[in-house]
Amino acid sequence: MEFLRFLFSKIFLKHFSIAMGIGLFIILAALLWLRIYTHHGQAISVPDLSGLTEEEVKTVMEAKNLRYEISDSIFYKDLPKGTVAKQNPKPGAKVKENRRIYLTLNAVSPEKVAMPNINGLSLREARMKLTTSGLVLGKISYRPDFAVNAVLDQKLNDSIVNPGSLVVKGSSINLVLGMGLSNVSTNVPDLTGYSLYMAREILADKYLNAGGIIFDQSVKNSTDSAVAFVFRQFPQAINNRQLYLGGNVDIWLTVDSTLLPVADTLMLEEIQDDFLE
Repeated sequence: MEFLRFLFSKIFLKHFSIAMGIGLFIILAALLWLRIYTHHGQAISVPDLSGLTEEEVKTVMEAKNLRYEISDSIFYKDLPKGTVAKQNPKPGAKVKENRRIYLTLNAVSPEKVAMPNINGLSLREARMKLTTSGLVLGKISYRPDFAVNAVLDQKLNDSIVNPGSLVVKGSSINLVLGMGLSNVSTNVPDLTGYSLYMAREILADKYLNAGGIIFDQSVKNSTDSAVAFVFRQFPQAINNRQLYLGGNVDIWLTVDSTLLPVADTLMLEEIQDDFLE
C-alpha cells in the first residue's frame, strides 16, 4: 500500500514528468543532429566531367561541394590530352556533399613499352612475344635467307627498331622473315564468316597479310566493325589457289548475314558468340 501511495504521490509524478521531458529532449536532439549530419533528404547529382581539364574540374567540383582525386592516367588517341576520360561514380549518380569523385585522365603522352628482341624467332613465337609486350603484329614480308620463316628484321613503319627501344604501346610491328633460297607459296585460306581479328590471325598462320580492308554500308560504327565478318575476299580460296609467302589478301566485311552462303550461317553465329565472349 505504501508503494502504491508513493507511485501516485505528487513528488514521484513531478520527478517522473521531469525525467520523461529530459529523455524526450535527448531523443529529439539526437534525431535532429543525425538529420543535419547525414544531410537527410539531400543529394547532389554527379556532374559530367568528361573532356574537362583538371582546372575546369576543380571549378565545377568546388561549386558542387564535391571533391575529386586523379586515380589513373591512360592514353586515348581520340580524346583531348590532359582531360577526363573516365569517372567514378558516373555522371548523374546521387551522392552526399563532400563525396570524393575518382577520375582517370587522358595522358598527355602515349604509354611506351620496350621493344622485345624477336630476331631469330619463328613467326608464332614472335607474335606471342609482341602481344605480351603490348604490341601488334603488322605486315609480314620475306627475303631470301637460309633461316626459313625466322624473323630477320623488326620494323616500325619502314625503320628497323632495335630491341629495348621505346615504342608507343599498341604499335604495329612489321616483320621480315626468311623464305629460304627459293620462292615458297602457301594455300589461300577461306576467311568467309570470320571477324577481322580472326581473319588476320588465320592469314598470319599462313604467312600472309590482310591487304585492303573494306567495310560495306551495313557497318555504321565501331560496335558494328567489332562484330563484322568477312563475306568476300580476293584472291578467293578456290582450286587450291596459291600465294607467295608475305602476299596480301583483300577482305570485305559486313554485318548483313544474308550476304553469307546459307551453309555458313550457323558457323557465323558460333564465331560471333565466341568473339563476344
